[in-house]
Amino acid sequence: MSLAALTDAVEALVACDVAELSGGEELVALEELSSRLEAVVARAVERFSRDGGYVADGAASAVAWLAARTRRPKREVQAQLHLARLVRVLPVLGEGVLQGEVNTAQLRCVGRRLAARHPEGVGEAEQLLREQSGELPYRAFEQVVAYLAQQLDPDGCEQEALKRRAGRDVWLVASLEGAYQGRIELDPLAGAIVANELDRLARCGYEHDVAEARGRLGRDPVAGELHRTPAQRRADALVEMARRSAGCPDDARRPAPLLSVLVDFPTLSGRVCELSNGMVVTPGSLLAYLDEALVERAVWRGPTRVEVGARTRLFQGATRRAVELRDRQCQHPYCEVPLERCQVDHIVPARDGGPTTQENGRLLCPRHNRLRNSVPDLPDPPRRAGTARPPGGRPPGAAPAGHGVFWRRSASSSSDDHDDDRRRPSGRSGRSGRSGPVRRSVRRRRRGRGRQRRRR
Repeated sequence: MSLAALTDAVEALVACDVAELSGGEELVALEELSSRLEAVVARAVERFSRDGGYVADGAASAVAWLAARTRRPKREVQAQLHLARLVRVLPVLGEGVLQGEVNTAQLRCVGRRLAARHPEGVGEAEQLLREQSGELPYRAFEQVVAYLAQQLDPDGCEQEALKRRAGRDVWLVASLEGAYQGRIELDPLAGAIVANELDRLARCGYEHDVAEARGRLGRDPVAGELHRTPAQRRADALVEMARRSAGCPDDARRPAPLLSVLVDFPTLSGRVCELSNGMVVTPGSLLAYLDEALVERAVWRGPTRVEVGARTRLFQGATRRAVELRDRQCQHPYCEVPLERCQVDHIVPARDGGPTTQENGRLLCPRHNRLRNSVPDLPDPPRRAGTARPPGGRPPGAAPAGHGVFWRRSASSSSDDHDDDRRRPSGRSGRSGRSGPVRRSVRRRRRGRGRQRRRR
């Protein structure tokens, strides 16, 4: 196809009614064509650079020549050269991009995590990655690439994790106008602890703002009628975290779980080691938290069942926790709200005789749960790809899931008196082995110590 024919095709596309291109399938086709064309342009840029076509004009490099002639930043031209290199050094995936089976974002993900560090291992796994790129959502594909990197070079991944932790940094300074500005950089585990609490307090602030606006207006408010923006609520949540820390005694009992980690049993049969939000971490990065860990055992029977039995009207306790462990985010195919903000919904409604079991339960965010119940004729969403599985979405070919371990970091003395069905299971699991008379005796000892301190 000549460049003139491509120009004519683009001109015809520009001239057509945009309504003809705004359908769902049409948009997917346009994105696929855009990705393929991006790869073709990148290869042409690399060939131009290799042939030295810029030398006659006195340019120092192809990047400088193209940046000047196309009036684009140099970093964009450099990104094109990098993409062309990936198409060349990853021939199977590169051919997939040119054929429309792999998109350029997936190719860059492989290049960023694997190509520069493990070229031999990537060559053997390219066909697998090409197949997975057409089946998994981007987030699940990233997990597969991260696990493959750990399998190819476990020691190198541990060193990178140590380097990330060593690079943690927080600064907060006053500007000339008196306002404070700052920056936070934390490793995945510490960042999850801070982010989870900040998000929890921000959600509490949102609920307070909605209640205030509802009382003021006499109806449900829209977002613009709340007196704080999301950014302001996050800022207020950070201040609230500092206030609570300042008002908390040094010897106070710390609250229950601050972060959740999913690992397999053992962590070398299928390589599952990730936070509940899906971020893959290395086993070595967990060592600093193991002295305060609570371990909860879960057994997967097939891809969708975690063996726990309960039968009640509402999902709670172990049954609720089993559904959370299995799904870990909203099951609507176009939503990624994490489990902490989701509700467990009956697939077959309880009013129609639907049982309160794992097979009949799924996580839905509040919006999609309300939508399902308020629009009776709305079809149920299909279970999203890549989530109805044991944690981690282990790469195909790895050992099948059997026993799983759900590891939760919390204060060692904080797990006995708090029952939150959204965050912890009922019964013995995850309670440091204390139950029945033992737990009651522990509470009596604590109450006795509290009375002694008050007498003093």
